[in-house]
Amino acid sequence: MKVLKKIVPALAVFLTALSSSAQIKDTLNAPKPVLPGVFADPHIAAFGDTFYLYPTTDGTEGWMSTYFTCWSSKNLVDWKNEGTILDLPKDLTWAKERAWAPAIAEKNGKYYYYFSADVNIGVAVADKPTGPFKDALGKPLVPKGALKGQMIDPMAFVDDDGSAYLYWGQGNCNIVKLNDDMVSYDPAKIISIKPKGYNEGSFVFKRNGKYYLMWSEFDTRDPRYSVAYATADSPMGPFTKAELNPVLKGRGVVKGAGHHSVVKVPGKDEWYIAYHRFKIPGGNGYNRETSISPMRFDKKGNILPVDVFETPKNVKVKIVKAFNK
Repeated sequence: MKVLKKIVPALAVFLTALSSSAQIKDTLNAPKPVLPGVFADPHIAAFGDTFYLYPTTDGTEGWMSTYFTCWSSKNLVDWKNEGTILDLPKDLTWAKERAWAPAIAEKNGKYYYYFSADVNIGVAVADKPTGPFKDALGKPLVPKGALKGQMIDPMAFVDDDGSAYLYWGQGNCNIVKLNDDMVSYDPAKIISIKPKGYNEGSFVFKRNGKYYLMWSEFDTRDPRYSVAYATADSPMGPFTKAELNPVLKGRGVVKGAGHHSVVKVPGKDEWYIAYHRFKIPGGNGYNRETSISPMRFDKKGNILPVDVFETPKNVKVKIVKAFNK
């Protein structure tokens, strides 16, 4: 009887471990996308106690979308459609289609929305993360043909000292420091780099004093589409590509995992990566869906490979109010 009592718990532990192992190795049943329908190039951000997603509206060959939407969540699991926040035909005079790959940044109580429109980069501004956003310039912030490659996929990073930087480009990664108004810069100070494997979709964040530049490799229509990264001591580089790459790629039924963004849970060293994948089933480079997975680091600050079959578990932001004594 004593032997049996010892065997039963051990057997239970073994079966649990075996079950967990089977779940990890199951590449035929991917988790559901976080947004209903087809959305790509998701930019994720946290403002206050709320998370926001700003994606490309997908589903047309040639990526001919004409508008952008915003989605909000209190837990990274349940998402609310906040509606259309920028409609190119209605809100712009200089572009009507190809609404792609937006990004958002907050500074001085305003929200600046950077976006691709007909292979130009524009910027709109609002008083709230959910808009409505208004074209800030009445013309592109970065016009097509300004540099080599396509003028698409903007990303704005605001450093701890309030300095802001713009990253963009397909074919090359272009970097420039924005002026304090967030809608202008000195063209003479643009630098262009091309890390090995770089194609598009740059994203920058800072952790423990280190700057991480991430990007997508291959083409979004390619099942091998994936995400790699490099690090630097300055937001403008020079960046050194990490040895362990890519850190995000498809597996099993998950194809074309890329064009990502990263969010830190306010007040915690807890990180999540939003990205798109081919729609499951039957997706392709024009029919993509949005996913979110945890993103972790080792003790040296290296990004660990992301498990595209792992999803957030009811993540909430706790706002700590300061009281005067």
